[in-house]
Amino acid sequence: MAESYRVAILGATGAVGTELLELLAQRKFPLSDLKLLASERSAGRTLPFQGEDLPVEAVGDRAFDGVDIVLASAGASISKTWAKKAVDAGAVMIDNSSAFRMDPTVPLIVPEVNPQAANSHQGIIANPNCTTILMAVAIYPLHQVQPIQRIVAATYQSASGAGARAMEEVKVQAQAILNGQEPMTEAFPYPLAFNLFPHNSRLNDQGYCEEEMKMVNETRKIFGVPDLRVTATCVRVPVLRAHSEAVNLEFGYPFSVEQAKEVLSHAPGVKLVEDWQANYFPMPIDATGKDEVLVGRIRQDISHSNGLDLWLCGDQIRKGAALNAVQIAELLVQKHLVKPVVAAAK
Repeated sequence: MAESYRVAILGATGAVGTELLELLAQRKFPLSDLKLLASERSAGRTLPFQGEDLPVEAVGDRAFDGVDIVLASAGASISKTWAKKAVDAGAVMIDNSSAFRMDPTVPLIVPEVNPQAANSHQGIIANPNCTTILMAVAIYPLHQVQPIQRIVAATYQSASGAGARAMEEVKVQAQAILNGQEPMTEAFPYPLAFNLFPHNSRLNDQGYCEEEMKMVNETRKIFGVPDLRVTATCVRVPVLRAHSEAVNLEFGYPFSVEQAKEVLSHAPGVKLVEDWQANYFPMPIDATGKDEVLVGRIRQDISHSNGLDLWLCGDQIRKGAALNAVQIAELLVQKHLVKPVVAAAK
């Protein structure tokens, strides 16, 4: 007998929601039933899944009855509204928003890094921020060899981080500019086409934006190092999909480039991409649609004998959001940390 699970996607019509649908099919997740949930205005739509058109339902008080796993990607306020109802109905919610990430009772998981954290879940598991996930996958294997003392990150974040509407806005802006017209802005405060600007999330008293503090606090929690020294500068760039990051790592003593390459060439979820003769390293267009985090341009920090520099690119919608959530669901199944509603014969 093979166990199968009833899954609900909350926020099914968004960019991450539709990617979740694709990944559940591609990875052959053991489904007995799939429920698509969204707001009232999306109710009645259908989305294709494995040759069928599945209806989108409005989320409501009874939406989670009989559901084993909820994959939520509808924003923090929606997650906070519905999480308790989902858990009370017996489901495990894997939440892609910022609602529960820093809650000490909620595991924050990157399966390649801290799968053991799932053992302590109390019905909710948080999916980290996209930039944090991509960086964690790339640098944790090095941290396992020699603990990282300090991380300095600069991110180059694509429009996809702000959703499908933002991606479309960049296309429209680019066309307007090429036609000599003034670009319109709605999803972003400033035009992103042919432009870039610091991440527009709220600033704190120290001048760090929310996105930057997510990288700081979430990395500490995932690595289990509360005092890890982390600083970040997050920038939005005119790329449709896939984030890039320049990361400087400081260790307690020298970490050779050769050893770093050897470690990362065998690291789960990582693909080493380096052609020094051709000056070819990871690019967003290469990372788009890929599961792996592409890492390259690994070099000695000439300003610090214990430092390494590296460059990475990863698909923000995929590994930065939807894939990580599905991998967490797979982890729950493998570890029998979720009870299935049915046991279906093979």
